[in-house]
Amino acid sequence: MGQQIHFVVDRQGWCCMGLIIFVWLYNTIFIPKVILFPHYEEGNISVVAVLCYYLCSLFCITSLFRASVADPGKLPENPKIPITEREYWELCNKCNMRRPKRSHHCSRCGHCVRRMDHHCPWINNCVGEDNHWLFLQLCFYTQILSSYTLILDFCHYYYFLPLKKENWDGFVFRHELALLRISAFMGLIILGGISRLFYTQLMGIFTDTTSIEKMSNCCEDISKPRKPWQQTFSEVFGTHWKILWFIPFRQRQPLRVPYHFANHV
Repeated sequence: MGQQIHFVVDRQGWCCMGLIIFVWLYNTIFIPKVILFPHYEEGNISVVAVLCYYLCSLFCITSLFRASVADPGKLPENPKIPITEREYWELCNKCNMRRPKRSHHCSRCGHCVRRMDHHCPWINNCVGEDNHWLFLQLCFYTQILSSYTLILDFCHYYYFLPLKKENWDGFVFRHELALLRISAFMGLIILGGISRLFYTQLMGIFTDTTSIEKMSNCCEDISKPRKPWQQTFSEVFGTHWKILWFIPFRQRQPLRVPYHFANHV
């Protein structure tokens, strides 16, 4: 979608991302087969509930793949530095390259990333200036999909009317309880972990501070916002249109902000 492909060779990252894809596939295949389609056929739920589930699933996997292959903001080997901005650049003591302030060197990827937040093994990529918005969308839609799945698991046993037809295949029918228990367990684990991560990410944007800056204590008074929250979110998502913050199919366009203001750390 107009972005440069960035691929990280890391076995640990491949395993973590493979686990996320497995959980996504499990819930995308079995939840509709066990709950959504049977109850839709008997009129217990509407087609809107089915479409919303698949829409959340589509947004979740799209943001995952785009965040994992998008260039997070890798600096070129010989960057062109405007004369008016040279004072806001510094020398990396690991790769001996000039980089703008608030950049960080990722030891796992082996290069510097603009406004790097952290290296995430779950997407097998760094979270930086150019893909931070996709990582936030991934956290958001993962929470929505996990919550939706848990609600369906609960309603299947305690709210929906018992199914009259047993039109599933033999394996699903025999192992229905086990399949739903596994789904509920994975949903609780992922929802708990992602919710905490999503909260820290939101607080970082509100305070205009990356995770690395928080850990290194290089920001003064990081709990106090330096910009209006609409401005910091717009800079991360690349647009002032709030509705576009939730769309993972578009291309991000960096907002033009004063360089001294963008690199105040």
